[in-house]
Amino acid sequence: MKGTKLASRYAKALFDLAKEKELVDKVNSDLKIVKEVMTENHDLKTVIESPIIFADKKNNVFAEVFKGKLDEITFGFLSLLIKKKREPSLITICHEYEYLYNEYHNIKVAYITTAQPLSEELKGKLKQILEEGWKANIQICERVDENIIGGFIVHIDDFLFNASILAKINKLRADFSSNIYQAAF
Repeated sequence: MKGTKLASRYAKALFDLAKEKELVDKVNSDLKIVKEVMTENHDLKTVIESPIIFADKKNNVFAEVFKGKLDEITFGFLSLLIKKKREPSLITICHEYEYLYNEYHNIKVAYITTAQPLSEELKGKLKQILEEGWKANIQICERVDENIIGGFIVHIDDFLFNASILAKINKLRADFSSNIYQAAF
C-alpha cells in the first residue's frame, strides 16, 4: 500500500508536468521504454535498485542506457528518483503513469482470456461491442489459457464476465454436489 501511494504521487506529479508541457504522449512512450528495458534486463534492475551503489553511478548507468532516447523531462524525472532514493519504485511509477494516461485519454484495458487465440475479425467485433458498452476506447490484452476449455473471460476494471466452459462445468459440479434429491441405487 505504501509503495503504491508513493508511486501514484510521483506518477501524478510527472503527469501534471507532462500535461503542462504538452508532452503527455511522449512521456508515456518514454516510460514504456524504461519499463520494458528494466523488466527485460535483470542486471540493470539489480544495479538501479541496489542501495549500496551511489547515486552518481546510477545516473551514469541511466545516461548510458537512455540518453538520447528519452525526452528531457523523463530523463530528469529518472534523475530525481535516484536523488530521492525512489528508484526501487520505478516500475510501479511507470504503471501508475500509464493508468493516469489511460484515464486522461478515456482508454480502458480489456483483459480477454480464451482457450485459443482470437482471430483479428473476432477481436475487432469484440472491441467494437466493448467500446459501445463502456463508451471508451478499448485496448485489448489477450491471454490464451487452454484450461478454460472454451468460451472467454473478459476483465475490465472491476468488471469480470466469465463465459468459459470451465466456469459452467464448475457451476454444474456445485449444483450437483448440493443436490438433496439423490437417487438411492
